[in-house]
Amino acid sequence: MSSGKIGFDNEKYLKMQSARIRERIEHFGDKLYLEFGGKLFDDYHASRVLPGFKPDSKLQMLLQLKEEAEIIIVINAGDIEKNKIRGDLGITYDTDVIRLFHIFTKIGLYVSSVVLTRYEGQPSADAFQSRLEAMGIHVYHHYSIKGYPSNLKAIMSEEGYGRNDYIQTSRKLVVVTAPGPGSGKMATCLSQIYHEHKRGINAGYAKFETFPIWNLPLRHPVNIAYEAATSDLNDVNMIDPFHLEAYQETTVNYNRDIEIFPVLNAMFEEILGESPYKSPTDMGVNMAGNCIIDDAVVCEDARAEIIRRYYTALCGRRKGTSTEEEIYKLELLMKQAKITPEDRKVISPALQKEQQTGEPAAAMELPDGTILTGRTSELLGACSALLLNALKHFAGLDDAVLLMSPHVIEPIQNLKIQHLGNQNPRLHTDETLLALSICATTDENAKKAMDQISKLWGCEVHSTVILSPVDERIFKRLGVNLTCEPKFS
Repeated sequence: MSSGKIGFDNEKYLKMQSARIRERIEHFGDKLYLEFGGKLFDDYHASRVLPGFKPDSKLQMLLQLKEEAEIIIVINAGDIEKNKIRGDLGITYDTDVIRLFHIFTKIGLYVSSVVLTRYEGQPSADAFQSRLEAMGIHVYHHYSIKGYPSNLKAIMSEEGYGRNDYIQTSRKLVVVTAPGPGSGKMATCLSQIYHEHKRGINAGYAKFETFPIWNLPLRHPVNIAYEAATSDLNDVNMIDPFHLEAYQETTVNYNRDIEIFPVLNAMFEEILGESPYKSPTDMGVNMAGNCIIDDAVVCEDARAEIIRRYYTALCGRRKGTSTEEEIYKLELLMKQAKITPEDRKVISPALQKEQQTGEPAAAMELPDGTILTGRTSELLGACSALLLNALKHFAGLDDAVLLMSPHVIEPIQNLKIQHLGNQNPRLHTDETLLALSICATTDENAKKAMDQISKLWGCEVHSTVILSPVDERIFKRLGVNLTCEPKFS
Protein backbone atom coordinates (compact mmCIF):
# COMPACT_ATOMS: atom_id res chain seq x y z
CA MET A 1 0.00 0.00 0.00
CA SER A 2 2.98 2.30 0.59
CA SER A 3 3.60 4.49 -2.46
CA GLY A 4 7.41 4.29 -2.62
CA LYS A 5 7.41 7.92 -3.84
CA ILE A 6 8.84 11.06 -2.23
CA GLY A 7 6.40 13.44 -0.57
CA PHE A 8 8.68 15.45 1.73
CA ASP A 9 11.63 17.79 1.03
CA ASN A 10 14.24 16.88 3.65
CA GLU A 11 16.83 19.51 2.64
CA LYS A 12 14.27 22.31 2.87
CA TYR A 13 13.26 20.97 6.27
CA LEU A 14 16.81 21.05 7.65
CA LYS A 15 17.28 24.66 6.57
CA MET A 16 13.88 25.92 7.73
CA GLN A 17 14.01 24.09 11.05
CA SER A 18 17.47 25.29 12.09
CA ALA A 19 16.58 28.87 11.04
CA ARG A 20 13.37 28.71 13.10
CA ILE A 21 15.25 27.56 16.21
CA ARG A 22 17.84 30.32 15.78
CA GLU A 23 15.00 32.88 15.59
CA ARG A 24 13.58 31.54 18.86
CA ILE A 25 17.01 31.70 20.58
CA GLU A 26 17.35 35.35 19.56
CA HIS A 27 13.83 36.10 20.78
CA PHE A 28 14.75 35.20 24.36
CA GLY A 29 18.26 36.63 24.29
CA ASP A 30 20.48 34.65 26.66
CA LYS A 31 19.37 31.04 26.49
CA LEU A 32 16.69 28.74 25.05
CA TYR A 33 15.61 25.45 26.65
CA LEU A 34 14.25 23.35 23.79
CA GLU A 35 12.19 20.31 24.74
CA PHE A 36 12.63 17.61 22.11
CA GLY A 37 9.53 15.41 21.90
CA GLY A 38 9.58 12.08 20.09
CA LYS A 39 12.76 10.48 18.82
CA LEU A 40 15.82 12.60 18.17
CA PHE A 41 17.02 10.05 15.64
CA ASP A 42 15.82 6.66 14.38
CA ASP A 43 12.50 8.44 13.75
CA TYR A 44 11.11 5.74 11.49
CA HIS A 45 7.50 6.73 12.12
CA ALA A 46 8.19 10.15 10.58
CA SER A 47 10.07 8.59 7.65
CA ARG A 48 7.13 6.24 6.96
CA VAL A 49 4.36 8.87 7.03
CA LEU A 50 6.47 11.66 5.46
CA PRO A 51 8.32 9.73 2.70
CA GLY A 52 11.52 11.64 2.06
CA PHE A 53 12.02 12.51 5.74
CA LYS A 54 15.30 10.92 6.83
CA PRO A 55 15.16 9.02 10.16
CA ASP A 56 18.07 11.11 11.48
CA SER A 57 16.77 14.48 10.20
CA LYS A 58 16.46 16.03 13.67
CA LEU A 59 20.01 15.00 14.44
CA GLN A 60 21.29 16.49 11.18
CA MET A 61 19.42 19.69 11.95
CA LEU A 62 21.05 19.85 15.40
CA LEU A 63 24.46 19.37 13.82
CA GLN A 64 23.88 22.62 11.96
CA LEU A 65 23.58 24.26 15.41
CA LYS A 66 26.21 22.17 17.20
CA GLU A 67 28.54 25.06 18.08
CA GLU A 68 25.79 26.78 20.08
CA ALA A 69 23.97 23.67 21.38
CA GLU A 70 24.35 21.30 24.31
CA ILE A 71 22.19 18.35 25.29
CA ILE A 72 20.69 17.33 28.63
CA ILE A 73 19.32 13.76 28.81
CA VAL A 74 16.48 13.30 31.29
CA ILE A 75 15.36 10.01 32.85
CA ASN A 76 12.70 9.33 35.48
CA ALA A 77 14.36 7.60 38.47
CA GLY A 78 11.21 5.49 38.87
CA ASP A 79 11.68 4.13 35.33
CA ILE A 80 15.18 2.98 36.27
CA GLU A 81 13.75 1.22 39.33
CA LYS A 82 11.06 -0.48 37.20
CA ASN A 83 13.49 -1.46 34.42
CA LYS A 84 11.18 0.27 31.96
CA ILE A 85 11.73 -0.96 28.39
CA ARG A 86 11.83 1.14 25.23
CA GLY A 87 9.40 -0.87 23.08
CA ASP A 88 10.91 -0.20 19.66
CA LEU A 89 14.45 -1.19 20.67
CA GLY A 90 13.79 -3.69 23.46
CA ILE A 91 16.30 -2.04 25.83
CA THR A 92 15.81 -0.43 29.25
CA TYR A 93 15.58 3.35 29.57
CA ASP A 94 18.84 3.57 31.53
CA THR A 95 20.68 1.57 28.86
CA ASP A 96 19.20 3.89 26.25
CA VAL A 97 20.51 6.96 28.11
CA ILE A 98 24.05 5.60 27.74
CA ARG A 99 23.39 4.65 24.12
CA LEU A 100 22.15 8.19 23.39
CA PHE A 101 25.17 9.71 25.15
CA HIS A 102 27.60 7.70 23.02
CA ILE A 103 25.77 8.42 19.76
CA PHE A 104 25.55 12.18 20.39
CA THR A 105 29.18 12.38 21.51
CA LYS A 106 30.45 10.32 18.57
CA ILE A 107 28.94 12.70 15.99
CA GLY A 108 30.26 15.80 17.74
CA LEU A 109 27.29 16.97 19.85
CA TYR A 110 28.03 18.08 23.42
CA VAL A 111 26.11 16.22 26.15
CA SER A 112 26.59 18.27 29.30
CA SER A 113 24.66 16.20 31.85
CA VAL A 114 22.01 13.64 32.80
CA VAL A 115 19.10 14.55 35.11
CA LEU A 116 17.40 11.97 37.34
CA THR A 117 13.85 13.27 37.72
CA ARG A 118 11.42 12.28 40.51
CA TYR A 119 14.50 11.20 42.44
CA GLU A 120 13.74 9.66 45.84
CA GLY A 121 17.02 7.90 46.64
CA GLN A 122 16.12 4.77 44.66
CA PRO A 123 19.02 2.27 44.97
CA SER A 124 18.98 1.46 41.25
CA ALA A 125 19.05 5.20 40.41
CA ASP A 126 22.07 5.65 42.72
CA ALA A 127 23.83 2.71 41.05
CA PHE A 128 23.08 4.22 37.63
CA GLN A 129 24.43 7.59 38.79
CA SER A 130 27.69 5.93 39.89
CA ARG A 131 27.97 4.30 36.47
CA LEU A 132 27.43 7.64 34.69
CA GLU A 133 29.90 9.48 36.93
CA ALA A 134 32.51 6.79 36.24
CA MET A 135 32.08 7.73 32.56
CA GLY A 136 32.69 11.39 33.42
CA ILE A 137 29.05 12.47 33.03
CA HIS A 138 27.61 15.12 35.36
CA VAL A 139 24.42 13.95 37.12
CA TYR A 140 21.74 16.15 38.72
CA HIS A 141 18.64 15.38 40.81
CA HIS A 142 15.14 16.77 40.39
CA TYR A 143 12.44 15.87 42.88
CA SER A 144 8.70 15.19 42.93
CA ILE A 145 6.62 18.23 43.87
CA LYS A 146 3.41 17.65 45.78
CA GLY A 147 0.43 18.97 43.84
CA TYR A 148 2.34 19.22 40.53
CA PRO A 149 1.36 20.71 38.10
CA SER A 150 -1.61 22.61 39.56
CA ASN A 151 -0.20 23.85 42.88
CA LEU A 152 1.67 26.88 41.55
CA LYS A 153 2.53 28.20 44.99
CA ALA A 154 4.32 24.97 45.91
CA ILE A 155 6.00 24.67 42.50
CA MET A 156 7.32 28.25 42.48
CA SER A 157 8.98 27.98 45.89
CA GLU A 158 12.23 26.90 47.44
CA GLU A 159 10.54 23.59 48.28
CA GLY A 160 9.40 23.17 44.66
CA TYR A 161 11.62 24.05 41.71
CA GLY A 162 13.98 25.72 44.19
CA ARG A 163 14.79 22.31 45.71
CA ASN A 164 15.90 20.90 42.34
CA ASP A 165 19.59 20.95 41.48
CA TYR A 166 20.53 23.85 39.24
CA ILE A 167 21.95 22.33 36.04
CA GLN A 168 25.16 24.04 34.92
CA THR A 169 24.93 24.91 31.22
CA SER A 170 27.30 26.91 29.02
CA ARG A 171 25.61 27.34 25.63
CA LYS A 172 22.72 29.38 24.20
CA LEU A 173 20.68 26.38 23.04
CA VAL A 174 20.00 23.64 25.60
CA VAL A 175 18.25 20.63 24.07
CA VAL A 176 16.37 18.50 26.62
CA THR A 177 15.67 14.98 25.43
CA ALA A 178 14.82 11.59 27.00
CA PRO A 179 14.59 7.88 26.18
CA GLY A 180 10.78 8.01 26.25
CA PRO A 181 7.61 9.81 27.39
CA GLY A 182 6.94 10.61 31.05
CA SER A 183 10.62 11.30 31.73
CA GLY A 184 10.12 14.92 32.88
CA LYS A 185 11.53 16.94 29.97
CA MET A 186 9.11 19.87 30.30
CA ALA A 187 9.45 20.06 34.09
CA THR A 188 13.25 20.09 33.71
CA CYS A 189 13.04 23.02 31.26
CA LEU A 190 10.71 25.00 33.52
CA SER A 191 12.80 24.28 36.62
CA GLN A 192 15.85 25.65 34.81
CA ILE A 193 14.00 28.80 33.69
CA TYR A 194 13.02 29.36 37.35
CA HIS A 195 16.67 29.03 38.45
CA GLU A 196 18.03 31.10 35.52
CA HIS A 197 15.60 33.93 36.22
CA LYS A 198 16.74 34.03 39.87
CA ARG A 199 20.28 34.46 38.51
CA GLY A 200 19.26 37.30 36.16
CA ILE A 201 19.56 35.24 32.97
CA ASN A 202 16.90 35.70 30.24
CA ALA A 203 16.02 32.09 29.45
CA GLY A 204 13.08 30.90 27.38
CA TYR A 205 11.31 27.64 26.57
CA ALA A 206 10.17 26.13 23.28
CA LYS A 207 8.96 22.72 22.20
CA PHE A 208 10.07 20.74 19.17
CA GLU A 209 7.65 17.95 18.44
CA THR A 210 7.07 16.69 14.89
CA PHE A 211 3.52 15.41 15.47
CA PRO A 212 0.76 16.35 15.30
CA ILE A 213 1.66 18.76 12.51
CA TRP A 214 0.09 22.02 13.61
CA ASN A 215 -0.59 23.46 10.13
CA LEU A 216 -2.20 20.36 8.63
CA PRO A 217 -5.97 19.76 9.05
CA LEU A 218 -7.12 17.95 12.18
CA ARG A 219 -8.27 14.87 10.22
CA HIS A 220 -5.33 14.81 7.82
CA PRO A 221 -4.06 11.19 7.53
CA VAL A 222 -0.60 12.22 8.88
CA ASN A 223 -2.22 13.56 12.06
CA ILE A 224 -4.51 10.54 12.33
CA ALA A 225 -1.42 8.30 11.98
CA TYR A 226 0.12 10.13 14.96
CA GLU A 227 -2.97 9.28 17.05
CA ALA A 228 -2.62 5.67 15.89
CA ALA A 229 1.04 5.64 16.95
CA THR A 230 0.16 6.92 20.43
CA SER A 231 -3.03 4.89 20.96
CA ASP A 232 -1.48 3.38 24.10
CA LEU A 233 -0.97 6.89 25.55
CA ASN A 234 -4.53 7.92 24.63
CA ASP A 235 -3.31 11.12 22.98
CA VAL A 236 -6.03 12.95 21.05
CA ASN A 237 -5.47 15.59 18.38
CA MET A 238 -7.52 18.74 18.95
CA ILE A 239 -8.01 22.19 17.49
CA ASP A 240 -5.94 24.55 19.66
CA PRO A 241 -8.66 26.76 21.27
CA PHE A 242 -6.13 29.24 22.66
CA HIS A 243 -4.58 29.84 19.23
CA LEU A 244 -8.00 30.19 17.62
CA GLU A 245 -9.04 32.78 20.20
CA ALA A 246 -5.77 34.75 19.99
CA TYR A 247 -5.25 34.75 16.22
CA GLN A 248 -8.51 33.51 14.62
CA GLU A 249 -6.38 30.79 13.03
CA THR A 250 -7.14 27.07 13.17
CA THR A 251 -4.17 24.93 14.23
CA VAL A 252 -3.79 21.41 15.59
CA ASN A 253 -2.22 20.33 18.87
CA TYR A 254 -2.79 17.41 21.20
CA ASN A 255 -4.81 17.13 24.36
CA ARG A 256 -1.96 16.99 26.89
CA ASP A 257 -0.37 20.23 25.69
CA ILE A 258 -3.73 21.99 25.51
CA GLU A 259 -4.74 20.81 28.99
CA ILE A 260 -1.43 21.90 30.57
CA PHE A 261 -1.19 25.27 28.77
CA PRO A 262 -3.12 27.38 31.34
CA VAL A 263 -0.76 26.07 34.04
CA LEU A 264 2.32 26.73 31.87
CA ASN A 265 1.05 30.21 31.10
CA ALA A 266 0.64 30.93 34.80
CA MET A 267 4.15 29.58 35.47
CA PHE A 268 5.65 31.85 32.82
CA GLU A 269 3.81 34.84 34.29
CA GLU A 270 5.07 33.93 37.76
CA ILE A 271 8.69 33.50 36.64
CA LEU A 272 9.03 36.07 33.85
CA GLY A 273 6.35 38.61 34.75
CA GLU A 274 4.44 37.88 31.54
CA SER A 275 3.97 34.86 29.29
CA PRO A 276 5.77 34.92 25.92
CA TYR A 277 3.06 32.66 24.43
CA LYS A 278 -0.66 32.93 23.74
CA SER A 279 -1.20 29.27 22.81
CA PRO A 280 0.41 25.82 22.91
CA THR A 281 0.98 26.16 19.15
CA ASP A 282 3.04 29.31 19.83
CA MET A 283 5.43 27.22 21.94
CA GLY A 284 6.28 24.91 19.04
CA VAL A 285 9.00 25.39 16.44
CA ASN A 286 8.09 22.54 14.08
CA MET A 287 8.36 23.35 10.34
CA ALA A 288 7.60 19.87 8.93
CA GLY A 289 4.19 20.89 7.53
CA ASN A 290 5.88 23.50 5.32
CA CYS A 291 8.09 20.87 3.68
CA ILE A 292 5.44 18.48 2.31
CA ILE A 293 5.81 18.59 -1.49
CA ASP A 294 3.25 15.95 -2.50
CA ASP A 295 0.24 15.71 -0.22
CA ALA A 296 -1.30 12.72 -2.05
CA VAL A 297 1.85 10.64 -1.53
CA VAL A 298 2.06 11.59 2.14
CA CYS A 299 -1.63 10.76 2.66
CA GLU A 300 -1.25 7.32 1.07
CA ASP A 301 1.73 6.39 3.22
CA ALA A 302 0.08 7.73 6.38
CA ARG A 303 -3.00 5.56 5.73
CA ALA A 304 -0.71 2.53 5.30
CA GLU A 305 0.85 3.31 8.68
CA ILE A 306 -2.55 3.42 10.41
CA ILE A 307 -3.34 -0.13 9.22
CA ARG A 308 0.09 -1.35 10.35
CA ARG A 309 -0.49 0.16 13.80
CA TYR A 310 -3.86 -1.63 13.95
CA TYR A 311 -2.24 -5.01 13.31
CA THR A 312 0.50 -4.26 15.85
CA ALA A 313 -2.20 -3.63 18.45
CA LEU A 314 -4.11 -6.81 17.48
CA CYS A 315 -0.92 -8.84 18.03
CA GLY A 316 -0.28 -6.89 21.22
CA ARG A 317 -3.68 -7.93 22.53
CA ARG A 318 -2.83 -11.56 21.74
CA LYS A 319 0.47 -11.18 23.64
CA GLY A 320 -1.22 -9.35 26.52
CA THR A 321 0.54 -6.02 25.91
CA SER A 322 -2.35 -4.07 24.29
CA THR A 323 -5.86 -3.35 25.53
CA GLU A 324 -9.31 -3.58 23.97
CA GLU A 325 -9.54 0.22 24.24
CA GLU A 326 -6.51 0.60 21.95
CA ILE A 327 -8.13 -1.70 19.37
CA TYR A 328 -11.41 0.25 19.48
CA LYS A 329 -9.56 3.54 19.09
CA LEU A 330 -7.59 2.26 16.09
CA GLU A 331 -10.75 0.93 14.44
CA LEU A 332 -12.29 4.38 14.86
CA LEU A 333 -9.18 6.04 13.40
CA MET A 334 -9.34 3.72 10.38
CA LYS A 335 -12.94 4.77 9.80
CA GLN A 336 -11.93 8.43 10.02
CA ALA A 337 -9.17 7.79 7.46
CA LYS A 338 -11.66 5.82 5.28
CA ILE A 339 -9.55 2.67 5.14
CA THR A 340 -9.94 -1.03 6.01
CA PRO A 341 -7.43 -3.88 6.49
CA GLU A 342 -8.28 -5.00 2.94
CA ASP A 343 -6.39 -1.93 1.69
CA ARG A 344 -3.13 -3.59 2.75
CA LYS A 345 -2.34 -5.58 -0.39
CA VAL A 346 -0.06 -8.19 1.21
CA ILE A 347 -2.65 -9.59 3.59
CA SER A 348 -4.86 -11.50 1.15
CA PRO A 349 -1.99 -13.29 -0.74
CA ALA A 350 -0.44 -14.39 2.57
CA LEU A 351 -3.74 -15.82 3.83
CA GLN A 352 -4.37 -17.55 0.48
CA LYS A 353 -0.92 -19.16 0.60
CA GLU A 354 -1.59 -20.42 4.13
CA GLN A 355 -4.91 -21.88 2.99
CA GLN A 356 -3.27 -23.67 0.05
CA THR A 357 -0.41 -25.18 2.08
CA GLY A 358 -2.00 -25.66 5.49
CA GLU A 359 1.11 -24.08 7.06
CA PRO A 360 2.09 -20.53 8.10
CA ALA A 361 2.85 -18.30 5.12
CA ALA A 362 3.96 -14.75 4.34
CA ALA A 363 3.69 -12.25 1.49
CA MET A 364 5.77 -9.24 0.44
CA GLU A 365 4.87 -6.22 -1.69
CA LEU A 366 7.84 -4.76 -3.57
CA PRO A 367 8.13 -1.04 -4.41
CA ASP A 368 6.88 -1.67 -7.96
CA GLY A 369 3.72 -3.39 -6.67
CA THR A 370 4.89 -6.97 -7.31
CA ILE A 371 3.61 -9.45 -4.70
CA LEU A 372 5.77 -12.41 -3.67
CA THR A 373 4.91 -15.19 -1.20
CA GLY A 374 6.83 -17.59 1.02
CA ARG A 375 5.69 -20.92 2.45
CA THR A 376 6.83 -23.06 5.37
CA SER A 377 9.07 -26.01 4.40
CA GLU A 378 11.14 -28.66 6.17
CA LEU A 379 14.20 -26.41 5.99
CA LEU A 380 12.89 -22.84 6.18
CA GLY A 381 10.22 -20.83 7.95
CA ALA A 382 7.81 -18.89 5.71
CA CYS A 383 9.55 -15.54 6.25
CA SER A 384 12.99 -17.01 5.53
CA ALA A 385 11.65 -18.47 2.28
CA LEU A 386 10.04 -15.13 1.45
CA LEU A 387 13.32 -13.25 1.96
CA LEU A 388 15.15 -15.62 -0.40
CA ASN A 389 12.37 -15.31 -3.00
CA ALA A 390 12.59 -11.51 -2.83
CA LEU A 391 16.38 -11.48 -3.15
CA LYS A 392 16.16 -13.84 -6.16
CA HIS A 393 13.56 -11.55 -7.74
CA PHE A 394 15.73 -8.45 -7.26
CA ALA A 395 18.78 -10.32 -8.64
CA GLY A 396 16.86 -11.46 -11.72
CA LEU A 397 17.34 -15.13 -10.82
CA ASP A 398 14.85 -17.82 -11.74
CA ASP A 399 12.60 -18.96 -8.90
CA ALA A 400 13.90 -22.54 -9.31
CA VAL A 401 17.50 -21.47 -8.54
CA LEU A 402 18.75 -23.01 -5.29
CA LEU A 403 20.63 -20.34 -3.32
CA MET A 404 21.61 -22.57 -0.41
CA SER A 405 22.41 -26.25 -0.48
CA PRO A 406 20.70 -28.52 2.07
CA HIS A 407 24.30 -29.51 3.02
CA VAL A 408 24.70 -25.98 4.43
CA ILE A 409 21.31 -25.84 6.13
CA GLU A 410 21.32 -29.29 7.78
CA PRO A 411 24.35 -28.70 10.09
CA ILE A 412 22.71 -25.49 11.33
CA GLN A 413 19.49 -27.42 12.03
CA ASN A 414 21.47 -30.10 13.84
CA LEU A 415 23.19 -27.46 16.01
CA LYS A 416 19.81 -25.88 16.88
CA ILE A 417 18.10 -29.15 17.85
CA GLN A 418 20.91 -31.28 19.26
CA HIS A 419 22.93 -28.67 21.13
CA LEU A 420 20.95 -25.43 21.60
CA GLY A 421 17.70 -27.02 22.77
CA ASN A 422 15.44 -25.57 20.06
CA GLN A 423 12.23 -27.38 19.16
CA ASN A 424 11.86 -25.82 15.69
CA PRO A 425 14.51 -26.99 13.18
CA ARG A 426 13.56 -24.46 10.50
CA LEU A 427 15.90 -21.53 9.94
CA HIS A 428 14.93 -18.10 11.25
CA THR A 429 15.56 -15.08 9.05
CA ASP A 430 18.88 -14.22 10.74
CA GLU A 431 20.14 -17.80 10.35
CA THR A 432 19.02 -17.82 6.72
CA LEU A 433 20.89 -14.60 5.93
CA LEU A 434 24.02 -15.89 7.68
CA ALA A 435 23.85 -19.17 5.74
CA LEU A 436 23.34 -17.23 2.48
CA SER A 437 26.36 -15.03 3.23
CA ILE A 438 28.50 -18.15 3.71
CA CYS A 439 27.25 -19.62 0.41
CA ALA A 440 27.96 -16.29 -1.31
CA THR A 441 31.72 -16.83 -0.86
CA THR A 442 31.67 -19.77 -3.32
CA ASP A 443 28.36 -19.46 -5.26
CA GLU A 444 27.83 -16.63 -7.78
CA ASN A 445 24.01 -16.74 -7.53
CA ALA A 446 24.11 -16.51 -3.74
CA LYS A 447 26.48 -13.52 -4.07
CA LYS A 448 24.09 -11.82 -6.53
CA ALA A 449 21.22 -12.36 -4.06
CA MET A 450 23.22 -11.01 -1.12
CA ASP A 451 24.00 -7.86 -3.12
CA GLN A 452 20.26 -7.09 -3.27
CA ILE A 453 19.64 -6.83 0.51
CA SER A 454 19.45 -3.02 0.55
CA LYS A 455 16.50 -3.19 -1.89
CA LEU A 456 14.33 -4.73 0.85
CA TRP A 457 14.11 -1.32 2.57
CA GLY A 458 10.53 -0.04 2.47
CA CYS A 459 8.98 -3.34 1.31
CA GLU A 460 5.71 -4.45 2.95
CA VAL A 461 5.40 -7.91 4.57
CA HIS A 462 2.47 -9.73 6.18
CA SER A 463 2.85 -12.99 8.10
CA THR A 464 -0.07 -15.28 8.88
CA VAL A 465 1.33 -15.92 12.36
CA ILE A 466 3.05 -13.81 15.04
CA LEU A 467 6.79 -14.00 14.40
CA SER A 468 9.53 -14.64 16.91
CA PRO A 469 11.27 -11.56 18.35
CA VAL A 470 14.35 -12.55 16.30
CA ASP A 471 12.45 -12.40 13.01
CA GLU A 472 10.71 -9.15 13.97
CA ARG A 473 14.07 -7.59 14.79
CA ILE A 474 15.63 -8.67 11.48
CA PHE A 475 12.76 -7.19 9.45
CA LYS A 476 13.07 -3.94 11.40
CA ARG A 477 16.81 -3.77 10.70
CA LEU A 478 16.19 -4.45 7.02
CA GLY A 479 13.69 -1.57 6.92
CA VAL A 480 10.80 -3.89 6.04
CA ASN A 481 7.33 -2.83 7.24
CA LEU A 482 5.91 -5.91 8.95
CA THR A 483 2.42 -6.88 10.07
CA CYS A 484 1.21 -10.23 11.42
CA GLU A 485 -2.09 -12.00 11.93
CA PRO A 486 -2.87 -12.04 15.67
CA LYS A 487 -2.22 -15.77 16.21
CA PHE A 488 0.72 -17.90 17.25
CA SER A 489 2.17 -20.67 15.11
